[in-house]
Amino acid sequence: MSDAKLSLKVIINKQNTKVLFAEADSDFTDVLLSFLTLPLGKIARVLDKQYGDEAPVFGSLTTLYKGLANLDSAHFWTEGGKQMLLDPRSSFHDTQPIKYFSCENMTCKTSRLTMSIGMYYGTAICRNCGEQLKREIPVRDSASQAADGDGGVFTISLATFVISDDLQILPNVTASVVQILSYLGISDVEGAVVRNVSFGINEIKDLLKWSLLSRTPLTNLILNKENISSAFATAMGMSSPRIEKVWDSNSRAMTLKVIVRKSTREFLFAEADEVFADFLFSLLTVPLGGVGWLLGCSTDLKNIDNLYRSVANMNGNKYMKQNAKAMLLKPKLPYGYASENRILPLFEQEAPFLYYYKGNILFNEYLGRPYTRRKGNYVKGPRMFMITDDLTVTPLCTASGISMFSDLKIPLSDIHEMQLQIEFEEVI
Repeated sequence: MSDAKLSLKVIINKQNTKVLFAEADSDFTDVLLSFLTLPLGKIARVLDKQYGDEAPVFGSLTTLYKGLANLDSAHFWTEGGKQMLLDPRSSFHDTQPIKYFSCENMTCKTSRLTMSIGMYYGTAICRNCGEQLKREIPVRDSASQAADGDGGVFTISLATFVISDDLQILPNVTASVVQILSYLGISDVEGAVVRNVSFGINEIKDLLKWSLLSRTPLTNLILNKENISSAFATAMGMSSPRIEKVWDSNSRAMTLKVIVRKSTREFLFAEADEVFADFLFSLLTVPLGGVGWLLGCSTDLKNIDNLYRSVANMNGNKYMKQNAKAMLLKPKLPYGYASENRILPLFEQEAPFLYYYKGNILFNEYLGRPYTRRKGNYVKGPRMFMITDDLTVTPLCTASGISMFSDLKIPLSDIHEMQLQIEFEEVI
């Protein structure tokens, strides 16, 4: 394995066909829990960069991301808005340092007297001249990026844990091992082999892939097993905490024009405005933990559900750092990411309070919401888009629809249009 930085002690059955469980320190456990903080778009990006043409396909997430990547930047209010969606930040200790930008036009009144400040390149707008904020401001110190000295990110640095093959995490006590072996139907571990394994960044990316594809990610990774036991299969063993699916009675509704084939009731495509396209793309900013919260820990990705349940069941005061449990179970979006077109009840972090010098004078202000993105949205309008069943989004073109009918040999008399209202429950 390459670039070894983390170590893991794994217990393998005597046939050398399955990882029974693993013992891990807080560093490795933090890496696993960090999967819950990854936005969906970040996952798609990481796997695409890691595996290229061999990147695994995760249904509509993959096609939504590729459709976004192929969409011309002219469809977005700012050039940086598209990049925010293609490479979304995590709200919790992102590895990318936060940068701040101001107006690069030194003749601008705002640039000379006060300052418009944005957190993301090419996304914020100068409040005076309307130009994008692109001139990077040097950061002397950032309290938000300072470590608290404990050494851990989510878990207490001295804590150790037992991890099952399907990523259930339990405190490292005898009862935890017995519980894992019991639900596996293993009455003894005679002949089991203990192996010390080192993990680097490439292995962590492989583990992320297997956690989404297989129900036995540790076995797949450590024993190089390519056969997949579906990650969508029913998980066993771990008790379920009281986690209910979120309901938002104040959610707004959106209307689509749906094109179906009358004879088979087959969905062909939908026509939607920029509001719905904006909403779809904003799903890429939602972290896996947010998906778990919205769906009541029933995402159908059982390894991810197990990670979520592990945090929910864990004694946060004993094994986890302050506020880490709440941040993992009900994460907020990074400041500046929430679109005005959101339907889901996900909120963003508070605006940072900035201190900066102009000359010898110290200024301070909140990073204002009105200047983060033009009109608070990503996608420019008014504009119509075509959305296929796999969530591929393309600019609407009448010729494309006609071409589809022709390719599928569907007569126009067999085409039916209907209005469909999408509310919170349909989104979930």
